[in-house]
Amino acid sequence: MSEAQIECRDLWKIYGRRADEAMKAVLSEGLSKEEVRDRYDCVLGVRDASFSVKKGEIFCIMGLSGSGKSTLVRHVNRLIEPTSGEIHVAGQRVDTMNENQLRQLRAETIGMVFQHMALWPHRTLGDNVGFGLEVRGVDLEQRRKASEIALEAMDLGGWIDHYPDQLSGGMQQRVGLARALAADPEILLMDEPFSALDPLIRRQLQDQFLDLSAHMDKTTLFITHDLDEAIRMGDHIAIMNDGEIVQIGTPEEIVTNPKDDYVAEFVKGISRVGLVRAETIMDKLDGREPTGKQVGLNAELGEIIEHFMEDQSPVTVISPDGPAVGQITIKSALTALRG
Repeated sequence: MSEAQIECRDLWKIYGRRADEAMKAVLSEGLSKEEVRDRYDCVLGVRDASFSVKKGEIFCIMGLSGSGKSTLVRHVNRLIEPTSGEIHVAGQRVDTMNENQLRQLRAETIGMVFQHMALWPHRTLGDNVGFGLEVRGVDLEQRRKASEIALEAMDLGGWIDHYPDQLSGGMQQRVGLARALAADPEILLMDEPFSALDPLIRRQLQDQFLDLSAHMDKTTLFITHDLDEAIRMGDHIAIMNDGEIVQIGTPEEIVTNPKDDYVAEFVKGISRVGLVRAETIMDKLDGREPTGKQVGLNAELGEIIEHFMEDQSPVTVISPDGPAVGQITIKSALTALRG
């Protein structure tokens, strides 16, 4: 996870006939989304967005409805044309590509999974899953083999000759994921893929995707309106509001250090037990003697609190190579738990 697989630089999207005029006014006067709408009858979809996603990373973009998250992800494979800015994917400049280059990028490098799978009801699961390979001109035998492997990976082995209407909603969602995986793209764009599912099935699919992602080393841009899902899925999270990226950070950084009131409101109900680490809340030893209760730098808050169930003496934090580097008091632990 070193080089960036996806990078957007100073990305803007303004919808409307006077978009160019509105863009100039936004840059010169700093107009708000409402002012752009009232003065130019345009909609500011994405405002000066910059972010990068490393190879093998799951990068979550979250926000409320209308925040611009789905608009932003559709710029990555240029389903939406940017008003201004640069888009780089797998070392290629997407915003300057011609139609043939874009077609190749979408067919070979990027797979996309939507909330609604749009499976063809008249085609078998095998044909649905192998469609991307069919577009590439891959022969039937190879398509079927790839479809079988992808369906098995999604726990749908033996269903290749069935039709979508024979499946439950959760199973259809698995077919959508299998379709994206069958083409073996480097990058997955996932736009609220689990949001329409029941909570239990949703969690099962999250677990399944996390396992697959770790095994297949896919780079994923994951869109969600659910912070719990973003925290569970993402290596990094970007929070959007009115087309603007408000904050980018790890789940721990987002929850423990919200940048403004908007982010703070989002995270106030999130449990910190599995997020906050010892390194974040420890105090330096400063000459104090280590105690017998010890945890590593990456120990989670829940594990730390368990130590205080025995007695309330401080917990010592040790580095990976052994020496003690800090201590955590019960007060520090409870403060972190409260937020």
